[in-house]
Amino acid sequence: MTKHEAPAKPDAPALQHPPALPDAIATPPPTIRIFLLDDHSLFREGLLRLLSSDARFLITGHTGNPAEAIALLQELKPDVLILDYDLGTENALSFLSRLNAANFLGKVLLVTAGLPDKDALTLIQSGISGIFHKQDSPEDLQRAILEVAQGRVILDQQYLQAVVSANQPGNGIHFTDRERTTLRHLLQGLANKEIAASLNISESAVKATLQQLFSKTGVRTRSQLVLLAIERYRDQL
Repeated sequence: MTKHEAPAKPDAPALQHPPALPDAIATPPPTIRIFLLDDHSLFREGLLRLLSSDARFLITGHTGNPAEAIALLQELKPDVLILDYDLGTENALSFLSRLNAANFLGKVLLVTAGLPDKDALTLIQSGISGIFHKQDSPEDLQRAILEVAQGRVILDQQYLQAVVSANQPGNGIHFTDRERTTLRHLLQGLANKEIAASLNISESAVKATLQQLFSKTGVRTRSQLVLLAIERYRDQL
């Protein structure tokens, strides 16, 4: 009889390892949506070229006409309005009065060649987030836009000194240790997240403290709170 060999056993299938998961992709920061209002077309066009070349910014619209700007801002709802002081037919003071009446919720950064100190104080009281001088560098402007968008208050040194010189005695309001520390951080230009990290508390706790400060002082915005702290309560900080 012919002896038959047993058929060879097939090789065991190689163990299949699950595909490696891709490394976590960092979420890019959100693009900051910007609107430009400046009646000097040459400066406005230069600013458009500068900011359009930066991937962090998106220009939603621009104009040199204040009346047209109100309607566009209500429609486009940008994060930051870059505003000139002298708008030809009016100035930033009257424009902001109409803008506030339209319930604009974005940040306002005034970019100007100059304005009277008293108007700078009034603009801060109106709730703008910063004053930037046109003679400063493009890099400084880009940084100022980023900081304003993050909730910081930016003041050119010239106008900060004007605010300090307007210092007045306090009206009897006293702050808790937490409130004083929060105010000091606001004066340093820190955003809520940075204040929370510094104090080792939650960001919601910082927001609660700010609401207490708004209620106690009677102001509505961070920039108004900063101005009031410098004017009246610097001796408590």
